[in-house]
Amino acid sequence: MAGYQASAGQLLRLIRTGRATTRGELQAATGLSRSTVGHRLDRLFRAGWLRDRAGISTGGRPSTRLEFDASHAVVLAAALETRHARAAVLDLAGTVLAERTGPMVLGDGPDRVLDELARWFGPLLAEADTDPAKVCGIGLSVPGPVDWTAGQVVQPPIMPGWDRYPVRERLREAYALHVRPAPELPVLVDNDANLMAYAEQRVGFPDCDAFVLVKVSTGIGAGVVVGGEIYRGIDGGAGDIGHIRLHDRSGALCMCGSYGCLAAVASGRALAGQLTRLGVETTSGSGVRAHLAAGQPDALRLARQAGRQVGEVLVTVVTLLNPGVLMIAGDLAGTPFVTGVRELLYQRAMPRTTANLQVVTSALGDRAGLTGAATAVVEHLYAPDRADERLAVLGDSSP
Repeated sequence: MAGYQASAGQLLRLIRTGRATTRGELQAATGLSRSTVGHRLDRLFRAGWLRDRAGISTGGRPSTRLEFDASHAVVLAAALETRHARAAVLDLAGTVLAERTGPMVLGDGPDRVLDELARWFGPLLAEADTDPAKVCGIGLSVPGPVDWTAGQVVQPPIMPGWDRYPVRERLREAYALHVRPAPELPVLVDNDANLMAYAEQRVGFPDCDAFVLVKVSTGIGAGVVVGGEIYRGIDGGAGDIGHIRLHDRSGALCMCGSYGCLAAVASGRALAGQLTRLGVETTSGSGVRAHLAAGQPDALRLARQAGRQVGEVLVTVVTLLNPGVLMIAGDLAGTPFVTGVRELLYQRAMPRTTANLQVVTSALGDRAGLTGAATAVVEHLYAPDRADERLAVLGDSSP
């Protein structure tokens, strides 16, 4: 960064990442003069984004270190599933201050779902003892492909009525109706597997440059994080592995209307149907999860078989991306399913491809989507360019 005039937003990034946490370190990292660094830090302090903390004493006067003040604002995050939702208030470090989980049916349509979700936010803020004026953004995780730029769900197989619906604008309107008007409040919408991968990689594997998470619940999807950033493809379609066709399952009808999709034979919904036909009444992926937890023999056998079917597809994914971590998450992410994945993966993939691969299960569990949604909002708002724009809006347009 040395050699050009680093902005206040760029200094903030250095502090947030821990690369430079004293005034002297900032000068060394940027080449800026002491007075210029001081001036730009003053802007960040006036905005309430920074605070001083005592450093470690080496026998003399303790050094003063700078840190991002994660308490100066909060984020609202929500994760939608097919039949329930989870929402929370989090500080900017990702600490959950208040949380709620309850029934919510995606099939009821976006108007009803987003309105009900917004109704949750006011009580959650009250529970967190937080003024709604401190909300800096809303992050929303959904189980379908998302056009990130437009904030819209695109041709989602398990979200009837949501295709190209203006989710971002409608959620902002519902928030204004039930909590407080905030016409400029950022609302970020992304695919659930993307956000889960983003959170899990940052929390558990920050040094992994190529990270893949596969979520197997009602449907099957993958999130890919490369170089610390979500890889979405050109229009948000990356990772939709549940609709890769299996050559030997051409008769299986998928929710998307096609035949032979991976999700039609190996998802939680598919296993629920298979168990029901065997006389083990099961209505959803969460029902399969309950049977697995109880050790139901048919559920265990089918989960391992589903793992092998997903593993067959993942051989290609792993060969193409060469990730350091492959994480399995969702309703089926237990020992039988993961065992099936490993069997196929290590049997079919080249040893070179799997030599440095870790196959693991989710560490954040049911909170991964929430954490990812909140993290995405924070990273968007405090990225250097966006931070500088916000500082200008706050009334200080100096460089």
